Amino acid sequence: MKGSPFVRYAAALIGGILFYVWQPQLGWWVAGLGIGGAILFGWGVFRNARQDRKPLSPGAGIGSTLLLFSLGWVITYVHTPATRSDNILHLSLPLEAYEAVIANQPEERAKTYRVELALRRGRVGGTYQPVSGRVIVYLDKSGIPLPQYGERWLVEGTPRLIDPPLNPGEFNYQRFLSYKGIYHQQYLRQPQRQVLGVAPPNRLVGLANAVNLFADSLFTRQVGSRSEYGIINAMILGVRDDVDPEQYRAYAASGAVHILSVSGLHVAILFGVLTVLLGFLEKRRGGKYLLGSIQLLILWFYALMTGFSPPVLRSAGMLTLLIIARMMGRTHSMPNTLAASAFFILSADPYALFSAGFQLSYLAVAGIGAWQSGLYQSLSCRYVWLDKLWAVTALALVAQLATFPLAVFYFHQFPTYFLLANPVVMVLSQVLLPVAMGTLAVCWIPGLNEWAGWVLQKTAWLLNQAVSMTGQLPGAIWDGLWLSPVQLLLIYLIILSGVALLVTRQKTYLWLTCFLGLSLTALLLTDQYLQKHQRRLAVHFLPHKTAVSLTEGAKATLFTDLDLRKDPRSFDFYLKNTFGQWGVTDLSVSALTDTGEAAGNSLQASDYRLMVWQGKRIMLVNRLNGSERWQLPAVVDYLIIRRNALRSWEELNGRVVARHILFDDSNKTALTDQLLAEAATRNIQCFSVRQQGAFVADL
Repeated sequence: MKGSPFVRYAAALIGGILFYVWQPQLGWWVAGLGIGGAILFGWGVFRNARQDRKPLSPGAGIGSTLLLFSLGWVITYVHTPATRSDNILHLSLPLEAYEAVIANQPEERAKTYRVELALRRGRVGGTYQPVSGRVIVYLDKSGIPLPQYGERWLVEGTPRLIDPPLNPGEFNYQRFLSYKGIYHQQYLRQPQRQVLGVAPPNRLVGLANAVNLFADSLFTRQVGSRSEYGIINAMILGVRDDVDPEQYRAYAASGAVHILSVSGLHVAILFGVLTVLLGFLEKRRGGKYLLGSIQLLILWFYALMTGFSPPVLRSAGMLTLLIIARMMGRTHSMPNTLAASAFFILSADPYALFSAGFQLSYLAVAGIGAWQSGLYQSLSCRYVWLDKLWAVTALALVAQLATFPLAVFYFHQFPTYFLLANPVVMVLSQVLLPVAMGTLAVCWIPGLNEWAGWVLQKTAWLLNQAVSMTGQLPGAIWDGLWLSPVQLLLIYLIILSGVALLVTRQKTYLWLTCFLGLSLTALLLTDQYLQKHQRRLAVHFLPHKTAVSLTEGAKATLFTDLDLRKDPRSFDFYLKNTFGQWGVTDLSVSALTDTGEAAGNSLQASDYRLMVWQGKRIMLVNRLNGSERWQLPAVVDYLIIRRNALRSWEELNGRVVARHILFDDSNKTALTDQLLAEAATRNIQCFSVRQQGAFVADL
């Protein structure tokens, strides 16, 4: 630890960040820790001030740790927009209109532009006042060009709070955006906004976005094929809007999807290529300074070109420390350098700690630094090309070992052929990235720019072909994997204990590994037992749609009016994780139609559908005020109201009696709110998935 002080500094800072997220209200307690830490640190330094050889001082060490812990808490408090008194979260009256500036490069979607606005002032109660906060706006395209970074808008309407996840296992989009300081969103049509001018809030970010747009236009011109252009745009510029969904799934199935996001891997590839190509400079007098300067210039130009993507900034910062250390002739410790880059990044943006990209990239680099050399040296290859292949394979193995538990925890899948695809992907990426940079460099030279564009397009084509062939192999992806936080921790402890066993050959680590493995097995078997014996009715939240599922063991039937062929993204976002979490491997979909039919334990008419399942009567009502006045003599257990079928509680009188009354989101929100308010005065128990989230009943 003495040779890697930043490991301790970063750990203390991370502890303070986590403590703020867990206990944001304990500011006075943290202030006491900080004062105590300052006293201990000052006492330790003063005590040893007159000694020539400064011994280790426990007081100074503990004091500095407490100070950094408090600093982490304070930095997170300062970087939390909700703590500001003028944030729109704290307005007592609704925001009627507001003036804001586009704070990031807008993204183009199928029907809308996604724009992040930073508020400057807002109209509340008829008067304008200074306000702060950020709003995600989805602007109807309607033939208008993509908005520019720095545009000032006057927007009419009230942003609404972003919904929390309303289904079990659903991605927590609200928390994801809150870590970016965004709590509201709004859907806009053209008449609701007026462009007042252009005033970029940050000129450097404005320059980065301009360079990004220039590179995008160049690749559009130089690379004719849309599939290759989409991959190049994603890999080089971080824009994945043009990647075909089928192509994206092929990259995910082959374990190469990480290559589609600009990240530390791309920076490391660029750094490695520059070191090889320009290594001859280091042998000259003053060459290490020239080499380091060129490397820094190109690395930070690449960061500029990606629009200062956070993953690229992380890696560029870490490599900057390495380059400067080499230029100064200083030795460096990988753990210390890694921890130092994390320390400075988290000091600037503490919420980066909760980014999956941040966690995965640092785990991968830490794993590579700790284990890749040993694994590579465990085998020797006579042929140079075979040795290079083994080096890339060892790198992929170590990176996958370090990151696969966390990747499964976040993304619930594992690519089974990653060893087959990754060496090819790594080799082609090491060609594609410098060729893309070269294409930008020679864009002004006629003839040479066309040749560079042709090479770039063919390299991207080869990459696509290799990935597609791997992704089409049977069983290419192991999907539906779920890990609890405890299981995730156990897997990492097993990995660390197993590595320690291989290195030390001590029986203590053998018994520890066996104990941890048995504990993990017991948890997994318990989950499988519970899933096998589950019997569950659920009314899911699906925007403006109906989604009712009946789950028995690993089988489930979903009754919905969502067309999965036309809108698979809604299912993937709102429902896929629910069934994955429940261990459903056999899901059948039954479309809700208006045609009458009777089959088995299901009776369907134009106004309703009645089912009996696990001894429970479940009724979906489409219409109550139709031409035929139907009446159900038996009591139903679950009455699901859909498509605004119920407009007043009197309409149920003499029709049906239910133990549970449920409203799905195919009903208008205003009507549901009105019925819920009336139900409270009438002492009627009912449930709305829009207001309360998915209804789940274990039978």
